[in-house]
Amino acid sequence: VRLVESGGGLARAGDSLSLSCVLSGRDFTEYAMGWFRQAPGKNREIVAAINRSGGGTWYSESVKGRFTISRDNAKDTVYLQMNSLKPEDTAVYYCAAEESSGIVVQITYYENWGLGTQVTVSS
Repeated sequence: VRLVESGGGLARAGDSLSLSCVLSGRDFTEYAMGWFRQAPGKNREIVAAINRSGGGTWYSESVKGRFTISRDNAKDTVYLQMNSLKPEDTAVYYCAAEESSGIVVQITYYENWGLGTQVTVSS
């Protein structure tokens, strides 16, 4: 399984950014997907997760109402739409995949990871 993220960059507080992650090498529809982030000096944390069909999602409290996770199974892609960005959203964002029929929120359950994309939000 190969995961490649894109869409990171620089933004100002209040701006929006959209991240994408393409899965290749296996059947995308077999995988629950998650977006994680890791800020300097901090542990990696989950941001959002989505089940195989896209009908079920989960968000951390810190991004609920501002971020939206979605997937396009025809394009083997999961997205993270980030609105109303805050400086504290600054981190490297990673997508992850795990063969599961449910929504996977535990970081230790994910076996497949992308290399990450940097998101920097200035005040």
